[in-house]
Amino acid sequence: MKKPKFKITVIKEDSGYSATALSGNDFIATEAETFEELRENILEAVNLAFADKDLVFSPEEMQFEYDLASFFDFYSVINAKALSERIGMNQSLLAQYIKGIKKPSALQTKRILQGVQQIGKELAEVRFLL
Repeated sequence: MKKPKFKITVIKEDSGYSATALSGNDFIATEAETFEELRENILEAVNLAFADKDLVFSPEEMQFEYDLASFFDFYSVINAKALSERIGMNQSLLAQYIKGIKKPSALQTKRILQGVQQIGKELAEVRFLL
């Protein structure tokens, strides 16, 4: 059997993170206090859900989708102020999106995602002098 592809949705909760996935009729969910623990828990839950089909997933095979709060919490190395300047968005507005005070439109979410992906692309192309 070919391994099914599915997305794992990660959401920042008051006391940690939750993750959910839907694959066919299988609903998979877990929670944890840290993102590292959540990744371990969801991998275990996914592999348990597919054990009867003799399928084993690795962390690299899982595709995560984040809400803005969990993304910026986990990737705290990304400076929201600098990102807001880079994408031409009001810093206060981006902060409200990240804190969940306001919900961004699909267009605003796409704008933030494109900014983050552009930074990632630039970082992937960086070379240091040896």
